This record gives sequence, structure tokens and C-alpha cells, in this order.
Amino acid sequence: MQILPSASLAPYIKSYTIVTIDKDLRDEVFYPSGYVDLIINISGGFAATTINGKQKDTPGIELLGHLTVPTRLSAAKETSVLIARIYPHAGSLFFSDPLSEFTNYATDMYDVTKNESREIYDRIMQAGDLYSKISVLEMYFLQQLKKNESQIKKAATIQALSQQFFMNEHSLDLPAMAQISGLSERYIQKLFLAHIGIPPSSFAAVTRFNKSLPMVLNTRKPLTAIAYECGYYDQAHFIKEFKKFTGITPSASRHSLIKNDTDLQQAVNIGF
Repeated sequence: MQILPSASLAPYIKSYTIVTIDKDLRDEVFYPSGYVDLIINISGGFAATTINGKQKDTPGIELLGHLTVPTRLSAAKETSVLIARIYPHAGSLFFSDPLSEFTNYATDMYDVTKNESREIYDRIMQAGDLYSKISVLEMYFLQQLKKNESQIKKAATIQALSQQFFMNEHSLDLPAMAQISGLSERYIQKLFLAHIGIPPSSFAAVTRFNKSLPMVLNTRKPLTAIAYECGYYDQAHFIKEFKKFTGITPSASRHSLIKNDTDLQQAVNIGF
């Protein structure tokens, strides 16, 4: 179930998603989305992510940064989470720490802002229905946006830079980006690391991967055709990058979809 944000937050928040797990999951592949997710466990049920071989139980409120390594999800049946999906350029508007500190981590927000995070979590849990919970979360985001108002101009710059990946078939041409924007290549690298959490080359790889993912899971297109359509050099390059992100090959991912089902795959890959 997805709910759109208010008009004030729509430029920065993609959606709010409620996911309820309808069967026990064990080490299901979790695909990198290209977004930053704030995850609230609204059921008190069990969930855990395994990143770089380290399992971490999902706390009450968690920030899942950009993923560039194989990641897996385990969860107990009937666990429900509320996910706020934040656009790549907007993370620094809501979190004061450099976004690179959250990359490839599922961070317990109590470790970042203990009192503030505990307060927002308690208010969400005390709210009655789902829309009331989202209203509490929206108020928090608006307060953070006001607090970090000085970052809005930089966020707009990063958004404009990142759009060039989509205009150039998800390939990276850093010198061209620098020339078009009037910024130095070094400064662009710095902006991406601080405000998105990954360098431009990794961002290009993630966006390219996410373009390929629906084709892998929902079509029977040959891998070579998908590779060229999504901007990879060849099929070998495509398979290598896909496996780098997921730990499995595109073919294995297709078998996983058949083995499970579309609804399960969508639940595992939150916001897919």
C-alpha cells in the first residue's frame, strides 16, 4: 500500500509504503533501490537485514542508506513496517550527518538522535490509524526541512546533476557534467558523497541496475538485449554489476521470482 506525500514534501519524498509480510522470509534478496528509506517497525514484529555478511535486527526506527553490496532480508510473518522513501538528492534535508555514513548500513536512529528519534517513534505508535501515523511522520519531515533550509539549494543542484544520468542512458560522463553545470569534477564528487552517500560512478551503476531490474523480473528478454538497452558495455558487464549488487545472477533472480511470486518479490524489494 503506497500513499503519496503532501505537496510540500512531494519534491523530496517519493512515497510512504506499508508492507505487511504474509509469510516468514529467510535471507531473501533485497535489491538496491537508489533511494534512502526511513523504516518504522509499526508492528513490533521481527525483521533483520544482512549487509556485508552482518545481520542486524530492525529496530523501532531505522535509516537504510544506499545499498551497493549484496543484501538480504529476513522477517517474521505479520511484521508490518512503514517506509518513507526519500529521493536521492533530498537525504541531507532530513539528516544532518553526511549521507555517506549511512551507505550500506541499516542504522538504528536511536544511535544518531536518541531523544528525537524516540519521541517521533512514540508519537507514531500512539497515533491511531495509518493516516494519523503518516501525519506525525510528515510533521517530523517538515520540521527537519525547516531546520535544514540552507541545504535546499544544494539539493536542487544535485537533483539537476543526477538527472543527467537519465538523459545520457544511465552512463557517467563526469567531464560533461562539470562542463554543463559549471562545477568542477572534484566538487561534484564531493556533493554526491555528502548529499547522496555514494560517488557519481556508483549512482550511475545503481540507476542503470534499476532500469534493468523490471526487464529481468517481468520479461523474457535476452540478457544481451537488456544489457545494451540499459547502457552496459555487454552482457558480461551487466551480469557482473547485477551480481555485485545482489549476490546472484540475473538468471538466478528470474528463477527466484518463479519460485516465489510477484507479490512476495515486491514485498521483499520495498517500493519496487
